[in-house]
Amino acid sequence: MATIVIFIVLIAVLWFVMIRPQQRRQREAQQMQAELAPGANVMLTSGIFGVVREITDDYLRVEISEGASVKVVRAAIGRVLPEDFGEQPAAEAEPGTEAGVVEAQTEEPSAADGAAADNAAADSAADSAAVEPIEPEDDR
Repeated sequence: MATIVIFIVLIAVLWFVMIRPQQRRQREAQQMQAELAPGANVMLTSGIFGVVREITDDYLRVEISEGASVKVVRAAIGRVLPEDFGEQPAAEAEPGTEAGVVEAQTEEPSAADGAAADNAAADSAADSAAVEPIEPEDDR
């Protein structure tokens, strides 16, 4: 009799610790996916960010960049993001750049860098000239 009670208690603990929270997460995900609307910022389960452009019963069309969109099933939507997600406030943008985009800065190579590159190339050429090919032996 005691073993049956212990078995029932273990099943109840398993239900409250594992199964019930998983069902709650599934309900929340289904509700979030059902409430999607065009224009919503979303993150797909693969980690791709985009904006919902079209919704049908079976799939969604998510624009991932200007003019590029992908067709995904509703279950691929991982979460809905806030409207201002990914936008950088104007106060944080660097002067002279658009929306905080920083252009790559290039430096002219110095004479010392050029000499070092020439020496490395010469060493590499000398090493490869000293190597002789190995002829396979004839096992006949």
